Amino acid sequence: MKTVFEHIEHVRGKPHHVRKRVAFASAAIGTIAIALVWFVGSLSFGTFAISSNSFADGTGHSSSVTTESTDVNAGLAGAAAALPPQSVNAPAHIEIIDTSPATPEKKPTEETTIPF
Repeated sequence: MKTVFEHIEHVRGKPHHVRKRVAFASAAIGTIAIALVWFVGSLSFGTFAISSNSFADGTGHSSSVTTESTDVNAGLAGAAAALPPQSVNAPAHIEIIDTSPATPEKKPTEETTIPF
């Protein structure tokens, strides 16, 4: 039986299209082996066994929405956080608030001098 190094030396002597085919087959076999190990591991630990249709039920979180009345601006970087919470039955929407200054600051212009 050949060693790996003898097989590599044997393949190096082959034409380019044969070496390309061997490289592709090796990559495909390696990928299939990794995917098979991953799939068997996932099946054995039960990660594919999702029993409910709801994402919240599947993750173990309750399906009710709760809000806490705290400082609404704490830890948030946008002005939209200051809006009061809407009704649970209201349609979802996104409101974009422009917080940029009305006129951008003008930088003083400097002359460019190129020394020779």
